[in-house]
Amino acid sequence: MGLENLGGWEFIVIILVGLFIFGPDRLPKAISDGMRMLRNVRQMARNATGDLSRELGTDIQLEDLHPKAFLRKHLLSEADEAALRRPLQEIVGEVRGVADSVKRDAEAAASGISAKSAPTPAPTSLTKPAAAPVTPAPARPSWDDVT
Repeated sequence: MGLENLGGWEFIVIILVGLFIFGPDRLPKAISDGMRMLRNVRQMARNATGDLSRELGTDIQLEDLHPKAFLRKHLLSEADEAALRRPLQEIVGEVRGVADSVKRDAEAAASGISAKSAPTPAPTSLTKPAAAPVTPAPARPSWDDVT
């Protein structure tokens, strides 16, 4: 996790918000206090994982402290994990196949509509067509009628 996900405009906005909140005099001290606190939290996490690794006799990473990850890594064998994942991978494959077919159908329908909606040439007669009698449009059913 770092600043690589932060764009130029976001960084400028963060600096401006910091200036408005802390002011130009206290902003450097606030940044240094924040960095010091972040270093302390990281050091405490490293110490905790080091202590757990020594006590349990295995190599524990910070990600392994999540209960699910810990159980998966230390209690399940690779075969057990693969057996648990297999049904889900099959379902994901089926869903992706259906999604791909729906996407292809939608693209085909969109290309068919765009081909049919080509502009038609305007009539070339110079005489004005006769006006059609105006009839009121039929009443559309309301939401209450449908439900």
